[in-house]
Amino acid sequence: MTISEYNFAGKKAIVRVDFNVPLNENGEITDDTRIRGALPTLKKIIADGGAAIIMSHMGKPKGKVNPKLSLGQIRAAVEKALGCPVSFAPDCAKAQDAAKALKMGEALMLENLRYYPEEEGKPVGIDKEDPAYEEAKKAMKASQKEFAKTLASYADCYVMDAFGTAHRKHASTAVIADYFDADNKMLGFLMEKEVQAVDNVLSNIKRPFVAIMGGSKVSSKIGIIQNLLGKVDKLILCGGMTYTFSKAHGGEIGDSIVELDKLDVALDVEKTAKENGVELVLGVDSVCCTGYDFGTFSVKPGAQIKVFPSNAIEAGWDGLDAGPESRKKFAEAIKGAKTILWNGPAGCFECEDFTAGSRAVGEAVAQATAEGAFSLIGGGDSVACCTKFGLTDKVSYISTGGGALLEAIEGKVLPGVAAIKG
Repeated sequence: MTISEYNFAGKKAIVRVDFNVPLNENGEITDDTRIRGALPTLKKIIADGGAAIIMSHMGKPKGKVNPKLSLGQIRAAVEKALGCPVSFAPDCAKAQDAAKALKMGEALMLENLRYYPEEEGKPVGIDKEDPAYEEAKKAMKASQKEFAKTLASYADCYVMDAFGTAHRKHASTAVIADYFDADNKMLGFLMEKEVQAVDNVLSNIKRPFVAIMGGSKVSSKIGIIQNLLGKVDKLILCGGMTYTFSKAHGGEIGDSIVELDKLDVALDVEKTAKENGVELVLGVDSVCCTGYDFGTFSVKPGAQIKVFPSNAIEAGWDGLDAGPESRKKFAEAIKGAKTILWNGPAGCFECEDFTAGSRAVGEAVAQATAEGAFSLIGGGDSVACCTKFGLTDKVSYISTGGGALLEAIEGKVLPGVAAIKG
């Protein structure tokens, strides 16, 4: 069943959305992208003559009530965006009366799902090494099913529209689907778009296919890199992981970030790329600094900034961005691409002194998109780069999921999708 085919008239739909939006100290939303992303699905339900029961998590309350992470803070904003009355249930597991009272054409928003440890299904207050852990885990899984069953009891049908949590087998993202038959559970519009975008990149490939992987560590991206080496024509590696590759070849990297236990992994990546005929593109120079504050994303007073070859950085200097020659090399590699995946920045873009690398990548991706490429941008930092550089309307698709997108690219089955599709 697809959401386009389904008629919600007279039905109550429980919808898993991702309303984990950023709030300021006054509890005001600073970025409503995730709310706007869910509107097509929610409005379809209301327009059909149905009622929507909205459920989400916010932050990491770790199974405890935390007023600072209450979804009640955003109820009014959701009501305004949705354009219909939105009531609020202060306890997601005791919302039977509120769900029963819900009228067609209205919405009900449940309190933070993660106030209950059953949502994530992890035992609380017991260490994994404890002999009693396995029993506690079994008990929690049983409790998780009961929690999911309670949530399911509020509605006639279930819609999964939270791609950002689709890689987790939580009560509200996967387990709940067991309590609805195939004709009454479906992906929402946002989820359909996300799944299609990943499919465009991994299955419906138009070549040349260029992937850009950035970020600080090889270890956090190795699964994705290995999967992509069997699919891409070119793989650009940038950001902090560059220095692990430089070090693997005996280069001098100063005080730059490095994973000394992953030098062999870096060499294996290069070997696999060569065996698969993949052009591996690494930076050749770096913008370095003698004093950078990673906590405040700022250059310390009196610090110097200078460009070094990426394999000849002097002691006391920290590589923080792609240098001018690297930027040219990246742009040239992206030029002419027909499928592009970008995940991870080319440097510490949060500081204006080190934005040039990520900006160059983003602008090259936008240019290739204008020339007919399909470009998928995923991961919080890459999305933040697009926003910062004014490129959000110049790429094909920006994913709302960080971990979910990475696991999908890695070739893993997402529980939130499998629960619907079987």
